[in-house]
Amino acid sequence: MADGDNVSTFSAEGGQDTVGLPRIVMVTEGSDTSASSASSTTPSEDNWADLIKSSEIPPEYWHIQKLVKYMKAGNQTATMVALSCLKDHDLTVEVNQRAIQEIGGLELLVNLLETRDLCCILGGLAVLKDITPNIEIRKKVTDLGAIPLLVGLLSDPAKDVQILAAETIANLGRIRKSRKFCRKFGGIPKLIDLLDIKERYLITPREELNQEETQFLDIARAGAKALWSMSSSQRNREAMRKFGMIPLIARLLKTVHLDVAVPAVGLLQMCANETSFQLAIQTEKMVNDLIKHLENEDKDLKTYCSLAIYKCASDPITRDMIREAGGLELLIEAAKDTTNRANKPLMAAVTGALWKCANSEASVKKLDHLEAVPILVRLLDDENDGVLTNVAGALAECAKHPPNRNKIRAAGGIPMLIHHLNNTYKPLLENVPLVLTECAKEPTCMTEIDELDGVRLIWSLLKNDSKRVQTNAALALSPCVQNATDSGEMVRSFVGALELTVDLLDSDDHNVLSAVCAAIATIARDNENLAVISDHGVVAKLSKLVSTTDDHLRANLGVAIAYCCDWAQNRQEFGRRGAITPLVNYMTSRDPNVHRATALALYHLSFYSINCVTMHAAGVVQFLLETIGSKDPILQEASAGCLCNIRKLALATEKIQLKQ
Repeated sequence: MADGDNVSTFSAEGGQDTVGLPRIVMVTEGSDTSASSASSTTPSEDNWADLIKSSEIPPEYWHIQKLVKYMKAGNQTATMVALSCLKDHDLTVEVNQRAIQEIGGLELLVNLLETRDLCCILGGLAVLKDITPNIEIRKKVTDLGAIPLLVGLLSDPAKDVQILAAETIANLGRIRKSRKFCRKFGGIPKLIDLLDIKERYLITPREELNQEETQFLDIARAGAKALWSMSSSQRNREAMRKFGMIPLIARLLKTVHLDVAVPAVGLLQMCANETSFQLAIQTEKMVNDLIKHLENEDKDLKTYCSLAIYKCASDPITRDMIREAGGLELLIEAAKDTTNRANKPLMAAVTGALWKCANSEASVKKLDHLEAVPILVRLLDDENDGVLTNVAGALAECAKHPPNRNKIRAAGGIPMLIHHLNNTYKPLLENVPLVLTECAKEPTCMTEIDELDGVRLIWSLLKNDSKRVQTNAALALSPCVQNATDSGEMVRSFVGALELTVDLLDSDDHNVLSAVCAAIATIARDNENLAVISDHGVVAKLSKLVSTTDDHLRANLGVAIAYCCDWAQNRQEFGRRGAITPLVNYMTSRDPNVHRATALALYHLSFYSINCVTMHAAGVVQFLLETIGSKDPILQEASAGCLCNIRKLALATEKIQLKQ
């Protein structure tokens, strides 16, 4: 066979050129290797043993085993004839794959890779490529040492050998051991070299290319496919970056050939897990090519393009590039297409991309223009948890724009969102409360949430063992309690709700603590609720938190302390528990939200004279004199009020001293 011959023309006649070559040393049927003997018996092997005993094995099984025996016993010509006959069988069928495996054919095929005969190598590779999609065969072929041999064949001058070797590596790369061996034996840079083809081949239709140019395309396709398989490993992704794959994959994305574009984009979306590749997609102008491929009707290509966008759109510059290139229109079109509903990977990728792209005001305005909200709400009846999670995330971003809250309600989104609060999928339970957090700020939406018992369901999520679910549920409680009709009575009607909320102040997660403090600050505005949470020890728990250095927690903690002061002896107890001095230290923060919350807390605490003395001793006056000139009216008023109370105490003390 000539070097340029296509693999599909492989036939027995090719064996005539092998006469006179050295005899190939084969592994005999009874031999064993340490790797194969170490492998354990799997359930599928037990099932196979039962099948062997039955009479259901087709005649092809025995025919294939005879061919393997001929390969072991014969010379090169016999081996070539047997390989040619093997290719006539459907080697994608498990029974036929087992026939090769059971008689020791895997060892034989791996040994063929070490020969110097081109036809034997091509025949062995062609068979290995067809049978290695089987997971057990992948493991055994890897254990037999196939990876180093295949890596070596990537440098073979015969293009067919390079293609088949790369495609076999692509199959083997689905297991971790093969990915590690490929990196260890220098396979990554060799596979990257396969991507280096002229741009003219990529942008010229296949029918206008000659056979040699087409083979270069096939080499690039096979190389991309193998690298895609290898990219499941973080170390391999880093090696790909190190060996200069980025400019080559950027060039490959310009292709007009679907069979090249699919593995190229698939590889890119896997590598987009790494920050370095996300930046490269932006700087190498790959976004436009991704959007171009997103227009393609091929579902797999749409899926991989959407996944790449999903992983990169966290960056604001990339989001702008996606919007300007027309990506949002294509994503909405894909989400709206009812024929895509059955394709869950595609729907999850598209909705995920929309979620991440919606994280900017400009993108939300564009989505509003495209009437995205009703389209997303219709997807809330999907049965796939991944799709639902992404849809809820996208709606949460859209709902930050006030007009969209009523759009969600008008489209019937509130009942579906509340229904999903009963779900057990944690990522979904993280996102649904975020949508309701925004919707609850709209009175009409809040009325519907209340009528559907949504607040109780949100409150029940505080029992969830996921910290993020607890955080987002607690965040949703604040606007729900604040905007509900007769919120005080509503909260007290939930048995155990207030105790559960106070108990969460023992959490070790700062985000949970911050969200719960925000909820308590809202709950405590009702005197009866404040009395209940005071009985549950809210003052002691809040006092324990004042030593935190987390500004986000400090901001919400300050407000919670402020509103918890207005019951019985609470402000005195805060003073006795040593909360004053740490609060004064909050004023050294650079966060204006911390200043506002701290001033509010100090103002409410300053109505107790001993607290004023402690504040003064801690040097609060200097800070308050600075913040009293703030442009923030709440901070300004709280600072002035606190200074006023301290000054009143000083004047009263001075009068007493003068009388004495």
